[in-house]
Amino acid sequence: MRLLDRLEEILISFLIAAATAIIFLAVLHRYSIGWAASLISWGRANESATAFELGKSIFGVLRNINLTWAQELTIYLFVWMAKFGAAYGVRTGIHVGVDVVIERLSAERRRPFILFGLLSGAFFTFIVGSLGARFVWEIAHTDQVSPDLELPMWIVYLAVPLGSFLMCFRFLQVAFAYARGGELPHHDHGHVEGVEEARP
Repeated sequence: MRLLDRLEEILISFLIAAATAIIFLAVLHRYSIGWAASLISWGRANESATAFELGKSIFGVLRNINLTWAQELTIYLFVWMAKFGAAYGVRTGIHVGVDVVIERLSAERRRPFILFGLLSGAFFTFIVGSLGARFVWEIAHTDQVSPDLELPMWIVYLAVPLGSFLMCFRFLQVAFAYARGGELPHHDHGHVEGVEEARP
């Protein structure tokens, strides 16, 4: 379980880091082209050959860098991150739930409702994973590719069954642990990893 937990955390961290880096580079590229175009205009208006040539050379280099695929890849990375992040949320107890009524019940009365909720989550995610796997299987036998990256679409949609089955497993894992020891994963929203609480 520790290996799976660690792989899950590494994958989510990699996906969000990659998406952030790609967005940053794409925005930097877009603004740099605009800046180079402005430099060309300024050099022409002020009869500055140095500024004009510099802007022209920068614009020429940047124009040859094709980043039209960046937005598409970022969307796919966030989809994958969301699917695996949902499974991480079940494992660590960070999912938002409406439990006002359940919290007012005694521990014994609360138990069947919590188990029902966890098993319902496992059942639902199993259905989504199964339907997703069937869809991926069908689309894998077509020639459908993504518009910019020309990536086979079955690879993109693979996030649905993989993430859903992992989430189903996490629901069952939490339900089993709760049935055995009565403990649910709890996340302290005020806690920041690596920062110790200052004591007077």
